[in-house]
Amino acid sequence: MIANAMKVDADLELGARPVILVVEDDEPMRNMIAEVLEPLDANVLLSRDARHAKEILGNQEVGVVLTDLRMPYADGIEILNFAKQCNLMTQVVLITGHATVETAVDALKNGAYDYLRKPFEPADLRRTIENVLQFFLLNRENLQLRESSNVSSADDLIGKSQTINAIRRLIGIAAGYDCSVLITGESGTGKEIVSRRIHAESLRKNNPFVVINCAAIPENLIESELFGYQRGAFTGADIAKIGLFEAANGGTLFLDEINNSSLSLQAKLLRVLQDGIFYRMGDPKPRHIDVRLLVATNKPLHDLVASGNFRMDLYYRLKIIEITIPPLRERISDVPLLVNYFIEKQSARLKKKIKGISTKALNALVRHDWPGNGRELENVIQRMIIFTETELIDVDVVPHELREIKEGRAKSTDYVPPQSLEEVEISFITRILHENNGNRAVTSEVLGIDKTTLWRKIKQYNIE
Repeated sequence: MIANAMKVDADLELGARPVILVVEDDEPMRNMIAEVLEPLDANVLLSRDARHAKEILGNQEVGVVLTDLRMPYADGIEILNFAKQCNLMTQVVLITGHATVETAVDALKNGAYDYLRKPFEPADLRRTIENVLQFFLLNRENLQLRESSNVSSADDLIGKSQTINAIRRLIGIAAGYDCSVLITGESGTGKEIVSRRIHAESLRKNNPFVVINCAAIPENLIESELFGYQRGAFTGADIAKIGLFEAANGGTLFLDEINNSSLSLQAKLLRVLQDGIFYRMGDPKPRHIDVRLLVATNKPLHDLVASGNFRMDLYYRLKIIEITIPPLRERISDVPLLVNYFIEKQSARLKKKIKGISTKALNALVRHDWPGNGRELENVIQRMIIFTETELIDVDVVPHELREIKEGRAKSTDYVPPQSLEEVEISFITRILHENNGNRAVTSEVLGIDKTTLWRKIKQYNIE
């Protein structure tokens, strides 16, 4: 569909199809561009000058703006700035003459997607707009997925232990500085949760957050996924495809299990970190991006550096800030909080009314080492909810292997099979005090009670 700029009011509701706005004061050029773009799956609006273009941008979502650099009333740079003020997701392509290429390059640094130099071939115009349209649609889909999630990132980082509080402080620091972050920890400890928190608290929070697991994609495909490719780059590349770096432009790219990346990929990642430049496969043209890189590993990278399987220069470039997430067995005091969180989350998902968990069942969960960490715990909670026939999860639905007391696990601070509510309370307070080295302020925070109440209970139960 091609709409004249004089009929803007009739076209404000354009459905899910993206909008391409062409801003060109020369009528023959404007009509030629409209004809070239007509086959695209988009609504094309035409504007003869910046004044009309701003009216359109201010009244509806525009996916792509194609604008001449030199026009009456305002130039293309002003259109670029105005479009970004209206919607950060809007992508702008500039049309420029030879004398203004330097200005166009400067515009790329300020947020323009690309530029076309006059005279250009219709095929080049269409190919460029196809690419930028694909980029816009990926960003829009990413934003819609984030907005449709009912679980906030703030709710995912569960726990009141000293280590979790320390991680929260590090997340706040990392969010305030636009640098790479290395997140380490065993599988299932919540490395992606931490990365999402960093992004959500940073200045990039309204821009894309893109995730890729380096271990989940074959080595011969991961570079094309990250950097994209040009049509004809290899057999089967019938159309150009943007990569995840371009999809994350202006936002954050999270590379999980970076320890599985090849040395070839590591060299290209280092180039992006150093210069903000990358190349699509099959394309000699360098592309500039503004992406924050967060990476995670479940294996110590310094060991891989020592064995020659990871580049030392990339390792130090990535770990400007390092956040280490401890395994769940080292923060057992967080297990009851996680259990309650997962019960609420999974019972809602499974549409079962569950009020809570019995003391005996909770004791069994606390005794377990949790080699799979939080992911394993959530799966166990889900299984118990499915099999329970009452509103209270009891020990009968706890997996058999979790009910066994492992040799050497029964210590004075462990949970013991309770005979009364008082014994349960004594056992729990004693354990939390022990894990926090007797610090009553921290213990009261973990328990969710004030320090006066904690002091009274310690005195009442004669807890050492």
